[in-house]
Order: sequence, then C-alpha cells, then structure tokens
Amino acid sequence: MLPVLAISCKKEEGTPAPAVKFMSLTTGSIWNYKQVDNPSTIPVTSIYSITATARDTTINSKIYKVFTNSSGGSEYYNITGSDYYTYRKLPDALGGGYVEVLYLKDNAAAGDTWTQTSPVTISVFTISLTLSNKIEQKGITKIVNGITYTDVVDVKTTLSVSGIPEPYTITSDIDYYYAPKFGQIENKTKIDLTVTGIAPINFDQKTELQSATIL
Repeated sequence: MLPVLAISCKKEEGTPAPAVKFMSLTTGSIWNYKQVDNPSTIPVTSIYSITATARDTTINSKIYKVFTNSSGGSEYYNITGSDYYTYRKLPDALGGGYVEVLYLKDNAAAGDTWTQTSPVTISVFTISLTLSNKIEQKGITKIVNGITYTDVVDVKTTLSVSGIPEPYTITSDIDYYYAPKFGQIENKTKIDLTVTGIAPINFDQKTELQSATIL
C-alpha cells in the first residue's frame, strides 16, 4: 500500500489549483452596495445588499442561482465555463424589462469584444437594443471604498438602438469593474436618449461595493 499512497500524494501535489472565478455562487454569500443616482447633479444615495440563496431557476435553458435583493425582488446569475450571465432588469430609461446579459468573459484578452441584441419597449416603441462589450482593461488594480482589488477586469459597454421610427440620438458611457471572487465591485452608467416627440430619457448612476462576505 505504501507505493500506492506515495504515487497518489505526488499526483495531488502536481494538480493545479482551480482558477478563481469572478463571481461566487455559494449559498449565503453577501454583497453590500452603495448606489448613487444622479451623482453629477443632485445625488440620491441608497444602500442595498444581495444574498445568494439555495435556490436555482432555469432561464433560457441555463440554470441560474437566485439572489435576493434587500431593496426588493431577485437577481439571477449563471457561470457557464468562462462566460458569466445575468438575467437583469434594464434601467427604466430603457423600458425596465428583463434581458439575459453575457456580462463577462474571463478568458477574453484586453481589446476583445462581443455583442448582444434584445427587443425592448421604450415609451410607445418596441426596438432592438444592442449591447457592445469590450474588455477595456485587464489585470488592473482598483481601489473601491478604501479596499484594494487586484487582477480587476474593466468591461466597457456601448449601447445602440434600431427600429425607432422617429429621429433620435443616443449616447452612453458605461463601465463595469469585476474582481476575482467578489464579482462586480463598481459600475458607472450614463445614458442619454432623445427621440422626437417624447421627453428626453436620461439615466446617471454609480454603484460601489462597500463590503462582502464570500463563502
């Protein structure tokens, strides 16, 4: 038995440690966030937390972990290989509906891109919304709420729309920052949409991770 044990131990020592993912789906993990609406004009601050439950649900043939949000409702996350998905509620400025979003590819290099298109309803229009994502930076260090995070990925998202029958303009400035194990540590989103005949739509929000208990 001794030779067998020795061979077994040697094999274990040579096994590489599993890569740390950019999100935990472990039940009981908690993230505490600060959200600031209109940070550049009249700031309105709120605090909320999300908690990983023991429940799963199937959306678009994927198994999503269900998270509770202390401000109400649920959030949904899935990791498939190197791809990270969320079933996310869009800002009210973009109709407020739910869409499945591929928000991160942890094997993508800086400069890599991917796009997604979904139907959404804004005011009286049903349009196509395209999210163009780019790994803007990778492996950076970022300080959020006094905490230093390393190996951070910055995903920049640009919005475009089609199918609006009236003249319009849309601008967006969106960055998501993800850290290994912790997931999203910061998000800055600014969207301005002007469509002839309806009131301008403006959305400006910043979210920062305050603390987390990752199990």
